[in-house]
Amino acid sequence: MHDIRAIRENPAAFDAALARRGESALSSQVLELDEARRAKILAAETAQADQNKAAKAIGAAKAKGDEAEFERLRAEVADKKAEVATMQAEAKELDAKLTDMLARIPNSPAEDVPEGADEDDNVEVKRWGDVPAFDFEPKEHFEIAGVAKAMDFETAAKISGARFVVLKGAVARIHRALAQFMVDTHVDENGLTEVNSPVLVRDEAMYGTDKLPKFGDDSYQTTNGWWLVPTSEVPLTYSVAGDVIDESTLPIRYTAHTLCFRSEAGSAGKDTSGMLRQHQFEKVEMVSIVHPETSDDEQKRMLGCAEGILEKLGIPYRTVVLCTGDMGFGARRTFDIEAWVPGQNTYREISSVSTTGDFQARRMNARFKPADGGKPEFLHTLNGSGLAVGRCLIAVLENGQQADGSVKLPAALAPYLGGKSTLTAEGTLA
Repeated sequence: MHDIRAIRENPAAFDAALARRGESALSSQVLELDEARRAKILAAETAQADQNKAAKAIGAAKAKGDEAEFERLRAEVADKKAEVATMQAEAKELDAKLTDMLARIPNSPAEDVPEGADEDDNVEVKRWGDVPAFDFEPKEHFEIAGVAKAMDFETAAKISGARFVVLKGAVARIHRALAQFMVDTHVDENGLTEVNSPVLVRDEAMYGTDKLPKFGDDSYQTTNGWWLVPTSEVPLTYSVAGDVIDESTLPIRYTAHTLCFRSEAGSAGKDTSGMLRQHQFEKVEMVSIVHPETSDDEQKRMLGCAEGILEKLGIPYRTVVLCTGDMGFGARRTFDIEAWVPGQNTYREISSVSTTGDFQARRMNARFKPADGGKPEFLHTLNGSGLAVGRCLIAVLENGQQADGSVKLPAALAPYLGGKSTLTAEGTLA
């Protein structure tokens, strides 16, 4: 949510930020609605003052025995009361329109975010690991002999439809091991607090984390109004909604492993093979709630946490900073980490680490109380995948595949697999 005062003070800067995202100027529309709202509030307050003045005069007229004046004033108070009620209702309606307009405007990009129209203009900032060289044609994850029988798309389609998968046996165990490894690393080495959070949330939680109203079609809603979370960013971040917390408690750093649900609206025909793009998937999320002065450094720290998972697994990756035209709605700056997937001979996104500044905090009214006793200030919130479990499974299987259809597994997973280090071509662990 944008600060209306900042738009009033510098509408040109607001429009310039929108232009960097490829959006049209909106300051004049916002300020016109804001001015109408403020004028209606002032008119209501003036009418309320007149009503109060007339109400006081009623008693004096009664005391003087001036019945005519008494009746005139009583009628005037009744008229003013109705007028005030009408104006207050109109002001409330204008306020709701302004709030809705502001809620649909994307966050302003940080000054150091590169200009660009789409993913082709993203800028690579890091590359790690050597892309594996195979003496055979590498397969996609679902084609590998040791994986194929345990990655069941036909049964999933019978149960649920397209873009679902049933994992079985050793592959299901590797998937579970990856999630456990990620959470343990974030807790034991990166200092995050593990949270077991709900995956059903209220409208307010989706709105506060900028998923509503603009992106309702991208998520699933139950018949009684709950939303299935697109990511645990929603419950973790919204946990501080409406709070004024002590500065001494910052930073707050959470991690959670949850199911996630996305309708993938608009992705028809994209990544239809395999389990790269699913309606239901698992992710280990990181969320940080911090002092504004530390949010940029916190984003770098979170990025390192996510990159570290891939490095421990030995998965080659590259990190890019998203350009202004490719950033998410609520992001101020986003880094994407893309893992190498040999079956497609390319890098594919496995994590996004974003800072939203105070954009979400304003929507949630989440603030902190400065240690020096000053006025409460809005917090800064950040979120990042640490990592998407299914996509990490794809990267592990494809990078570790062998000519005989087996898969050499990362040593970091051995403690979670009973010491086993190989997925055999028959689909068992050895």
